[in-house]
Amino acid sequence: MKKIKYLFKSLFVITVLVFTSCETDDHEFGDITNPTNLQVSADIIGFDANNPNGDGSGTVHLTAIADNAITYKFVQDGVETMSPSGMITYNFSNTGLNTYDVTVIAIGTAGVVSNTSVSLDVLVLYSAPVDLLEAMFTSSWRVTAEEFGHMGVGPVEEDLPIWWEAAAFDKVDTGMYDDRYTFSTDGTLTVETFGSIFGKAPPLADEFIGDQGLEANGNNEYEYYPTEDFISDWSIGAPGGEEHISLSGNGFFGFYVGGTHTYKIVSRSSNTLYLKTVGFEGLAWYIKMTNEQ
Repeated sequence: MKKIKYLFKSLFVITVLVFTSCETDDHEFGDITNPTNLQVSADIIGFDANNPNGDGSGTVHLTAIADNAITYKFVQDGVETMSPSGMITYNFSNTGLNTYDVTVIAIGTAGVVSNTSVSLDVLVLYSAPVDLLEAMFTSSWRVTAEEFGHMGVGPVEEDLPIWWEAAAFDKVDTGMYDDRYTFSTDGTLTVETFGSIFGKAPPLADEFIGDQGLEANGNNEYEYYPTEDFISDWSIGAPGGEEHISLSGNGFFGFYVGGTHTYKIVSRSSNTLYLKTVGFEGLAWYIKMTNEQ
């Protein structure tokens, strides 16, 4: 596969060469159309003439588009992330100037694919504050179910859940409150599900193992989506001076909404994290966490 080295400008779109792959001829699936014209644009935050590798935040937005694609997969350092929208944000955390390779795969009907690869030179200057790391490594974390506003939703432009907030124990009849999240110093996050999780039906079905025969509730949610414990990778960055926790794969906190899997730290203390993430439908979801058991 041909590798193309890029320097990207913030808010400046550069397309990537198209790679085609094999096509399966199986008429049980109907017409099988290979994705074509795969293009990838990248935005390294803070790029300008004086900062060719970004502003040091390590944040890169990638967007893939292709004709006849039904979903996309991004692979970085062996970690695979599905993205039906073709959009993903990476918050790289290795201090200094490093090169990161990302494979982008467009998936069509019956699983036929086209793919390409991009190579990104990204500067990271941010180091997470000691007090934040100490808090993260103190015990496991859980949703603060006993507090009003432990879950909420609002527009992306705000940092407040102005549309709705959950009352204390409002979601007691779901798989949310028993989940536990443990940060490890090796950069992994262990998600203990105790058999099930709670979240929006479309991203759960798309990014885990289908609907599993479940029926979504009136809010298009699976209240108890069966899944075993799993491990994600975590990293901390500060794009624009705002602290974010980024998770790989299916990593999440509290309520699964797919989307960016990146959580802005709206506020924090030694035992609380108030987090905001953008879900698959473009809404801002909020989760309040505590490391007090």
